[in-house]
Amino acid sequence: MTDELSAGTAEAAGGSRPEAGDAGAAEAAGPADPAPLGLVRTPTGHPDVDAHLERLADADHLPADGHVEVYEDVHRGLRDALTALDAPPVPGPYENRS
Repeated sequence: MTDELSAGTAEAAGGSRPEAGDAGAAEAAGPADPAPLGLVRTPTGHPDVDAHLERLADADHLPADGHVEVYEDVHRGLRDALTALDAPPVPGPYENRS
């Protein structure tokens, strides 16, 4: 429904169109407060990965322009966790036989 149609319907019903300085119109036109999306994060079984995925919940309480920082941080952490899987194992104290 467009604004003109909504305003015309309100006038036809006996109401008046909200003026630009009307506080109710400003609240309706303003941005909504951040709200959690309610997504369920299923644990992966890898504590490091799960910790990074839980960090995504921090974005739920931020405005949209704050999401990028959280997403980049999580991406960096997940990338580091994957890179660590490719690293050769560090020999234990008794595995370095010469």
